[in-house]
Amino acid sequence: MSKFGVMVMGPAGAGKSTFCASLITHLQLNRRSCFYVNLDPAAETFEHTPDLDIKDLISLEDVMEEMQLGPNGGLIYCFEFLMENLDFLTESLDSLTEEYLIIFDMPGQIELYTHVPILPALVRFLTRSGSLDIRLCAAYLLEATFVVDRAKFFSGTLSAMSAMIMLEIPHINILSKMDLVKDQVKKKDLKRFLTPDVGLLDDDPAEIARRKAEGEAPEDADAADPQDKDALMRGAGFRRLNRAVANLIENFSMVSYLKLDVQDEDSVGAILSYIDDCIQYHEAQEPKELKDDEFEDEEGMDD
Repeated sequence: MSKFGVMVMGPAGAGKSTFCASLITHLQLNRRSCFYVNLDPAAETFEHTPDLDIKDLISLEDVMEEMQLGPNGGLIYCFEFLMENLDFLTESLDSLTEEYLIIFDMPGQIELYTHVPILPALVRFLTRSGSLDIRLCAAYLLEATFVVDRAKFFSGTLSAMSAMIMLEIPHINILSKMDLVKDQVKKKDLKRFLTPDVGLLDDDPAEIARRKAEGEAPEDADAADPQDKDALMRGAGFRRLNRAVANLIENFSMVSYLKLDVQDEDSVGAILSYIDDCIQYHEAQEPKELKDDEFEDEEGMDD
C-alpha cells in the first residue's frame, strides 16, 4: 500500500515551516489527515506540534557542543546519524494509511540539496517499493523578494534546478512570501519570473539605473581592484557569470514557479492541488461509504 508525502525544502528564511503550518491548517479545515515530520534538528518553535521530530533522535545543539562542529558540519552529522537509524522513521510512518499526507519539514542548509549525497539516499529509502513506499514530491521554496535582485534570483533558481536533478522525484518550485513584493513588482513583470529566461538580465532596472547614475560603460569594471568586492559585483565579469547561469537554466528548461501567499487560503489550496497531482493522491483514494443517516437524507431528497 502506497503512502503519500511532500518534502518541503529551500534556503533558510524561505518560509518552509510557515508553509507547512498553513498547509496543515488547510488540510484540517478540509478534513484531510496529515502527519507532520520535522527533519530540521535546529528548529525550536512550531505552530503545529510535529507528530515526529528528529530532535527526539538527535539535535544540532547537542552535536555542536559534543562534537565541536559548526552549524553546517553539525547538520551533516545529524543526517548521517539519521541514515544510520532509519528505524526512527519506519516505526512511525509504517502504520500510516494512504489517507494521510506526510509533510516533511526540511532544514535550510542549501548544500543538502545541491551536492551532498545524504538527501538523495534518504529519498530512495522513503520511496523504495516494499519498504515505506511513499509517493513523494519535493516542494522547493524560494523567497519572492529574490526577484528584486535578479542575480540573486538566478542563483536561487540554479539551486532549485540542482535539487531537481539530485533528488529525481516529482518537483514543484514555489515563490513564497508573495505578499512582500506586491507593491514592488508589477504583475506583468512578475509573470516573467515564473518561467525564468536570460532576458530578465537584459532589462534589469537596478543595473540600468546604476549605469546611468555612475556613467559607467559595461566593460569599464573589468579593471576593478580584485580586493574591492563591491566593484567586482558590479563588474562585467560578474555580469558574464550571471548570464552564463541564466543561459544554463534556460537551456535545461526545467524550472518554473508557482506563487504562494500563505495568508491566502486559496493560494495554499492551489499549491496543495499541484502536490496532489504530482503524487497522484486522489487516484488512490477509494469512494467513501455513506453513513446511514446520510443515506436516509439522500433517499428523502429523491422522494
